[in-house]
Amino acid sequence: PLPKPIRYYWEDLPVGRTLEVGSVTVDHDEVIDFASRYDPQPFHLDHDAAARSMFGKLSASGWHTCAMAMGLMVRGFLHEAASLGSPGLEKIQWLKPVYPGDTLTLRQTITAVRPMNSRPDVGLTRTLWEMFNQRGQQVLLMDGWGMFRRRAPADPAPVPADAAQPPAAGGCRSRWSAGLNLA
Repeated sequence: PLPKPIRYYWEDLPVGRTLEVGSVTVDHDEVIDFASRYDPQPFHLDHDAAARSMFGKLSASGWHTCAMAMGLMVRGFLHEAASLGSPGLEKIQWLKPVYPGDTLTLRQTITAVRPMNSRPDVGLTRTLWEMFNQRGQQVLLMDGWGMFRRRAPADPAPVPADAAQPPAAGGCRSRWSAGLNLA
């Protein structure tokens, strides 16, 4: 699709902002296809094996659930944001099984923001992603950082000692972000 005009820069993302991002219904064949390619455990692939598992029936991979959340986030928010990617996640929790036919809804809440001192044209935003099934049960929690372009670069400013920080060296960070100066 054609890129949408940018509506959201770092300055438009204050702490406490909450957005209902969108919903997706989990497709049976996609559960098996994803698992076949990326998480080939029996309870994601086979109905009989799943019935004997702790899930009781065929369930989606947690990684598939994360991928569905990411797809909703891109289509429902990031396509209109000055997003520059993410240096990593603090936490991922799969709280309940996800089954074919479930309808999942994603909510995003901004929990911390700060400028990136080494890049005055970039701001960091910590975001909590919460995904719920059609019964209102939370199935996924993701807590991580995003990088967003600023409308106008600012002079680098000192960060207060008590300011929230992006993932430390031992956290959930990509190899790429490990070399990124997030100061």
